[in-house]
Amino acid sequence: MVKNIKTALSILVGLFPALFFSQEIKQMTANEVAELALQNHYQLKVSAQNIDIAKQQTDITKLQKLPTITASTTQFYLGNAVAIDKDFSNSTTIPMPHYGSTYGVQATQLIFKGGLVNKSIELAGLREQLSALDLEKNQQDVKFLVISNYLDIYRILNQEVVVQNNKKLAQQRLKNVNDFYKQGMITRNEVIRGELAIKNLDQNILTLSNNRKILNYNLNVALGLNANTEIVPIENLENKETGIGVDYYQNLAHDSNPQMKSAETSIAVADKNIEIIKTDKMPTLSGFGGYSLQRPIATRNPVLDMYSSGWQGGISLSYNIDNLYKTKERVKLGEIQKNQANDAKTLVQQNVDMTVNAAYVKYQEAIQQAEILNDAKNLADENYKITEAKYLNQLAVQAEMIDAQNQKLQSELDFANAEINVLYQYYNLLKSTGTL
Repeated sequence: MVKNIKTALSILVGLFPALFFSQEIKQMTANEVAELALQNHYQLKVSAQNIDIAKQQTDITKLQKLPTITASTTQFYLGNAVAIDKDFSNSTTIPMPHYGSTYGVQATQLIFKGGLVNKSIELAGLREQLSALDLEKNQQDVKFLVISNYLDIYRILNQEVVVQNNKKLAQQRLKNVNDFYKQGMITRNEVIRGELAIKNLDQNILTLSNNRKILNYNLNVALGLNANTEIVPIENLENKETGIGVDYYQNLAHDSNPQMKSAETSIAVADKNIEIIKTDKMPTLSGFGGYSLQRPIATRNPVLDMYSSGWQGGISLSYNIDNLYKTKERVKLGEIQKNQANDAKTLVQQNVDMTVNAAYVKYQEAIQQAEILNDAKNLADENYKITEAKYLNQLAVQAEMIDAQNQKLQSELDFANAEINVLYQYYNLLKSTGTL
């Protein structure tokens, strides 16, 4: 079939030289297309940024290990004090320095909170893993998308080979019809039917060519290639791994499918969330230190318009007593979420198993269909040759000849599509396992 594709390309270059001289022809396998998509597809670049965001969030969480340091200052106007007798009969105004200010520096370091900081960092790491698995899933989707487009181009090229070959036969038959007509053996309408058959084939060729241009352009965009690049598939059409059973692929999916890995990681996230909730049951032990500068000194009479300074350091221990009954309910919520994550994993596994099973059955079906359609193609070809021989000997009419050619054309198109469908179903099977 690769030889046929090269033949088709030569024919197309001959028919449309102006089109191909301005284009770069690039022969590619399916794996090469997939690898190029991983490098250049913008959907993957967007997904990769989610990993960078998750990594940055992990780095931010790690900052909780550092001390909290605050600096503060206040500037204020201090009014005069008024001293009033206890029976409010007399009052005395006490002059005060009117300008006041305070300066302070305070540092606090968390020493113990049941491992809250480390567990928060571990949770951020798990979320980072989920982002990476999302990227892996997107990579599988993008690879399958570009391979599907690649195979569609392959299918159209095969169809073009078939239609071009049938056009040659139709042209040869029209030549014979014209000879018969000139000899007065048939009427003009037989010639017209032959010409119409060629026009129908030309219409098919035009439609196939335009569809291929659209697919080729879309694939160039996805792969980051120049818009004028002409992609020519050279993938081997031989069956791949036909002897491996469905159990192998299901086990492979359990180990490799990104959705399975994400479900398992979600369980780990739920576990870590419960651990973080339980840290509320633990007391908070912190170290602190600070320095302050204040003016005026209002702790004596008369008030002194001077700065007083001081520093302090120590350890604080606190415990929220209400957590004794509040945390229990939050832990219960966390356990419900973990149960949900476990059930979600089971659901994902069931869906993956069904998807893999369906993909495997369709792959085997595609192989069998290709064999059946190959036999049908051979029969249609034999029928065409017999009908052609009868026609040349005036034992069959033009209608029988056209019918035989239509059967031949359809059977060859069906077989060409079936060959590509085998590859499509194979790659769909790999995608279902997460190993495309």
